[in-house]
Amino acid sequence: MKPILLTTAAIFTAITLNTSALAKNLQNIQKVLSTKTCPGCDLTDAGLVMAELVGANLSGADLSRANLSRANLTGADLTGANLSGASLNGANLTGANLSGAILVGTDLRDAYLVNAQLFGTNLSSAYIQGTIGLPEYAGTPEDFYAWGVIEAERGNYQAAIEHYNQALNLKADFAPAYLARGIARFRLSDHGGATRDAEVASQLFTTQENPVGFQASQNLIAMVEIAQNPPEVRSRPSFGNALVGIGSLLLRFLSPF
Repeated sequence: MKPILLTTAAIFTAITLNTSALAKNLQNIQKVLSTKTCPGCDLTDAGLVMAELVGANLSGADLSRANLSRANLTGADLTGANLSGASLNGANLTGANLSGAILVGTDLRDAYLVNAQLFGTNLSSAYIQGTIGLPEYAGTPEDFYAWGVIEAERGNYQAAIEHYNQALNLKADFAPAYLARGIARFRLSDHGGATRDAEVASQLFTTQENPVGFQASQNLIAMVEIAQNPPEVRSRPSFGNALVGIGSLLLRFLSPF
């Protein structure tokens, strides 16, 4: 009988502790919503979708796996907060302070980060597709390049160009970024911009002794010329396969860096 009694006691204790933790969590959620102040609080798995948390003090809070999708966190203090696995999809983080926040697996897709502070954070494993206002110090040139390639694959060419611009601001001789931006501009029918980028990429790839990149740049220049002066035939040429080939090459450029 003793083993059975011990097992029952263990289960009862676990249930009691879990219920107590859940009650504490709910109290913290209510506190956040009513006072907008809960530094260091346990808000794991909290449901705060579309919550109005302008200027909220959540510094050091545990918001792991919390759902803050489309929440208004304008000017909020999230310094040192644990946002691992949290959803901030479409959230307004304008002017928010996320310095030192843990952003492992954090969903920041389509979030607004204009004037947000991200010092000491690591976005390498966060989901940032469609994010607006990422500061240049939030990533390396290679990070911004990779984010641009992802946006381009989604068809968001203007967003891709913005990422490539940031990559080039940080690293002016980053040849793959010029090539990638040229492709995005071609997709947007900016033939002049596409040619200029492809020519710069071609020169840089030559200097850097990268024949594959040089040939890809020359191929893009040729495609722009054909697009501007199509041959007089019944069916116009399709650039789909050629662009897919160059696009897949963009991902390969990541490996050496």
